[in-house]
Amino acid sequence: MELPCNFQGYFTPLNTPQSYETLEELVSATTQSSKQLPTSFMSTHRIVTEGRVVTEDQLLMLEAVVMHLGIRCARCVLGLKGQQVILHLPLSQKGPFRKWEPSAPRTLLQVLQDPALKDLVLTCPTLPWHSLILRPQYEIQAIMHMRRTIVKIPSTLEVDVEDVTASSQHVHFIKPLLLSEVLAQQGPFPLSTEILEVPERRPIFLSPWLGSLQKGQRLCIYGLASPPWRVLASSKGRKVPRHFLVSGAYQGKLRRRPREFPTAYDLLGAFQPGRPLRVVATKDCEGEREENPEFTSLAVGDRLEVLGLGQAHGAQGNDMDVLVCQRLSDQAGEDEEEECEEEAESPERVLLPLHFPGSFVEEMSDSRRYSLADLTAQFSLPCEVKVVAKDSSHPTDPLTSFLGLRLEEKITEPFLVVSLDSEPGMCFEIPPRWLDLTVVEAKGQPDWPEGSLPMATVEELTDTFYYRLRKLPACEIQAPPPRPPKSQGLSKQRRHSTQEGGTKSSQVLGLQQHALLPKPKVKTLPEFTKDGSSRYSKIPAHRKGHRPAKPQRQDPDDDEHDYEEILEHFQKTI
Repeated sequence: MELPCNFQGYFTPLNTPQSYETLEELVSATTQSSKQLPTSFMSTHRIVTEGRVVTEDQLLMLEAVVMHLGIRCARCVLGLKGQQVILHLPLSQKGPFRKWEPSAPRTLLQVLQDPALKDLVLTCPTLPWHSLILRPQYEIQAIMHMRRTIVKIPSTLEVDVEDVTASSQHVHFIKPLLLSEVLAQQGPFPLSTEILEVPERRPIFLSPWLGSLQKGQRLCIYGLASPPWRVLASSKGRKVPRHFLVSGAYQGKLRRRPREFPTAYDLLGAFQPGRPLRVVATKDCEGEREENPEFTSLAVGDRLEVLGLGQAHGAQGNDMDVLVCQRLSDQAGEDEEEECEEEAESPERVLLPLHFPGSFVEEMSDSRRYSLADLTAQFSLPCEVKVVAKDSSHPTDPLTSFLGLRLEEKITEPFLVVSLDSEPGMCFEIPPRWLDLTVVEAKGQPDWPEGSLPMATVEELTDTFYYRLRKLPACEIQAPPPRPPKSQGLSKQRRHSTQEGGTKSSQVLGLQQHALLPKPKVKTLPEFTKDGSSRYSKIPAHRKGHRPAKPQRQDPDDDEHDYEEILEHFQKTI
């Protein structure tokens, strides 16, 4: 049985280290000492006497030495289930025997920490046994050559150990480190290392330095990258977008571009109180007036200003979230100012359901040039930008070649600034969370380069790693807009139109059955074009098996006769 170190029971020693071979030696030692009878003792072997069996380590009390049946015996008291049994054991009874001296109860840790109590028989009222011996289990921690983790050897492991210290003075134990462990140690930096192992994973960057990270390559680690945040960006204007991780130290200049919003829900996500958001509709869209008469239809070119989130009463009797907007004038210049004054008096309020499938583009006239830090501090992401000036520290800045960039999310993750030992003039940043190399500290202390560290502030991502980043909690995209509610009035209207279409279709079929000449066919065409629903109502009729009857024809050459009659009529007209 294994006991935890926080075991709450108390232990009491049952014997002393000294043992006696016979009862006579025990009695003699007791009478010669300062202590007199009675005394308690136990036998390490089983004793059979007077029809009883005294098990080993069972406590006996020696009261006196008496004559029993003409033999000098030790009168002992045995406690069994609350009863006391008198036993007469001859002094010649062989043991070995051990005296038991009562002492103060001790905890488990106190017993293990006292060398005098090692291998002694103990008793514990909490445990089911009368006596027990505690044998602690230890764990030895050791390191092995070229092994990163600490080896733990339990004391119960039966192995042969040989001391080879004298013959192994030349062996230098190398302890590998992960980049994550170097990051946790926080120095000292700079640190010269050598790569021992590269994790076998799909590449995360499309950078030339990634191919140099191989076993045996020496690296110089300069410490934690600053600032610790990055921006996830994707190119626009190409069929296949490219994805980048832009460092917070990026020194290029950016200019805002109008954002596009496919739904009213996206408008709500981009709206910030205190910051005006004006958009222009880019496609016609009808409002769901059967759901609420206040839901407005939009046409291409309608200008709106987003006011915030509101609630409206739906057709099913429940309140629904809507986007509250204000319609703006289409005029510009002075006419727009006059119109704005009129709108201020009586502005037209526009309510759009969050699932409104419109298409909007942001109306903006911001020609300022921002740094990446200022842009992310003043505006929320996602944001559309154009790089108008490249980063001077990045000679091959790829962001300037795109018509536009979409700054998607801001990611805060610690990176290590690293350079190759063969190319100390160019540094790059490695995220230990996703590229945890196994390295070993190399000899020699590198020097800090003069001036600021030359840094690659833009890293192109693989598609696999990009979508992996998008799954992070900090990169969770907004939930899709709510599904549009089912309108009972609309469904009734559709069923009613379907019934009317079926009636008209049957009327048309009846006309086709009685048509004997081709000319009446022309008269039936308006019946198909009066209502769109009647035109589509023929489809379920065909599915049900109601096929239109073919008109009876008197002459197989009626079509040719039609052409001749039309031609003769045309010649007469000429």
